[in-house]
Amino acid sequence: MNFQTISQPRTDVQATNVFLRGVYNWMSLGLGLTALVAYGVATTPAIAQVIFSNPILFWGLILAQFGLVMGISGGVHRMSAGTATGLFLLYSALNGATLSSILMVYTAASIFKAFIVCTGMFAAMSVYGATTKKDLTSWGSFLFMGLIGIIIASIVNIFMASSALDFVISGIGVLIFTGLTAFDTQKLKVMGESAPMDDTLAVRRGTILGALTLYLDFINLFLFMLRFFGSSRD
Repeated sequence: MNFQTISQPRTDVQATNVFLRGVYNWMSLGLGLTALVAYGVATTPAIAQVIFSNPILFWGLILAQFGLVMGISGGVHRMSAGTATGLFLLYSALNGATLSSILMVYTAASIFKAFIVCTGMFAAMSVYGATTKKDLTSWGSFLFMGLIGIIIASIVNIFMASSALDFVISGIGVLIFTGLTAFDTQKLKVMGESAPMDDTLAVRRGTILGALTLYLDFINLFLFMLRFFGSSRD
């Protein structure tokens, strides 16, 4: 008797899992590249000297990163998959170059501690966002207002140099990006459920945009956690 294998159509759950797996894979690759570049710059005094002794170059790198985030976020659907991927990796590398300063300012032990705590919180909230039945859409406006608030407060504190305000900003920042992790994960889950899996270009673009979103959540959560756990080398 001959048996024919009948291919089953991909379910929404399968499509979502494939999409989210791609998002997390690219996010992890971006974080790995950032860490590698940061270590390379921090352990190469000549390169670090060039970047951090030249304000024009340093702020040029910051503006370039901002432009890449805006460009990917706003124009990813008009890009080829290769272009979107290349820009995301370029952003990750440039971010590593500027973030290398934390390796020169904080002790390795405190950086590792902040990273472990950040990873645990990020993972927990990401799982919550992906599995909860609660609609987190209402969190969006609240988190956005909180984000604008800490940006304004951070600018004000540049002039005030208040340690108390810095502590408050750090605490609120942790809460904001913890919430954004769950919110963005649920948003990406919904995106994955409706992703046209037969359109590999659209899916690839979506995974890169999702990877950038969660990458930013993780990096910012880590930086705020570092302000709590960070111990200066001095």
